[in-house]
Amino acid sequence: MDIKPLIAELRDRVSEELDYALEAQAQQVHAEEFEDDPDVVVPAVVHQCDQVLVTEWIEGIPLSEVIADGTQEQRDRAGQLLARFLFSGPARTGLLHADPHPGNFRLLPADPAGKGDWRLGVLDFGTVDRLPGGLPTPIGDSLRMTLDGDAEAVYELLRAEGFVKESIELDPDAVLDYLVPIIEPAQVDEFTFTRGWMRSQAARIRLHRVSEAGLADPRSPAHQLGKQLNLPPAYLLIHRVTLSTIGVLCQLGATVRLREELEEWLPGFVPEDEYEVPWTRRTLRRRREPGAGGGWPVGLGPTASGRGPSRPRGARPRCRRPGSVRPGGARRYHQAGSSRPSIALRFSLAQVSQR
Repeated sequence: MDIKPLIAELRDRVSEELDYALEAQAQQVHAEEFEDDPDVVVPAVVHQCDQVLVTEWIEGIPLSEVIADGTQEQRDRAGQLLARFLFSGPARTGLLHADPHPGNFRLLPADPAGKGDWRLGVLDFGTVDRLPGGLPTPIGDSLRMTLDGDAEAVYELLRAEGFVKESIELDPDAVLDYLVPIIEPAQVDEFTFTRGWMRSQAARIRLHRVSEAGLADPRSPAHQLGKQLNLPPAYLLIHRVTLSTIGVLCQLGATVRLREELEEWLPGFVPEDEYEVPWTRRTLRRRREPGAGGGWPVGLGPTASGRGPSRPRGARPRCRRPGSVRPGGARRYHQAGSSRPSIALRFSLAQVSQR
């Protein structure tokens, strides 16, 4: 793995973390996009200067308390909304909230009377990844190809994206075998995340083979293959957020319809002849064929970038251009109780599974 580019990426992100102007901008973009959203609440910014950031106050149950004492209903709802925010946020705002710590989320009742479904309150936008087109399409492509068992296609895509360096040759089938258990939650309509499942993944990757003395054997096939994979800098925060979110889901013990969120929001996960249109919640199943009568309806074809269907004419876009913060409206109070972002190269599976 090339460490120097990752360190450079971390250095840039850490410097941004100390910039309240960037944090205020990222939070306001989210607050505007998720305004009146039935599932997610983001407090808007009231005031920002060099050393102070003031936002709207929101009440709610910290996710850490749901992990410790929440009902199964609360755990499942929190898990579903956390997964939804992870994948819908980049698609709708062009930004990825990059600190999925339990202290940065609240579970809020749907109305003051406590009726209706719980909503997810999201805090602390000090660390974000800028993804103008949403999550990279190769992530969805590789997930879909892995589920289809297309080892050669997965391997070529990983090499093209820099996960396998040109100087390294791996067995495509071995790479596929390495990936399939990790994406188990995407193989089924509904998956229950548990600490036991996380421990099994950690054991498979790190402790797959045990020596006669009962010690972990670093010669395990999975461990050796994992050491040869690279992490491109552009995927550093995505990698961290994904693993961290999975860790929180396992702490919650939540049953989540993850595949549903992937189909809805992850570019590339749905085959080209099935386009999810998030602003209308419709799925178009129509092959793009040349000639009269074929192809996409006017205004619903794939964009020039190839990242999904274009917006229907007259429809309100779900995604705003990053940085398009609405001026004015100072009306918020400081939001206490959120954690400051912490940056890490990798999320420790062992730490979470032992908690």
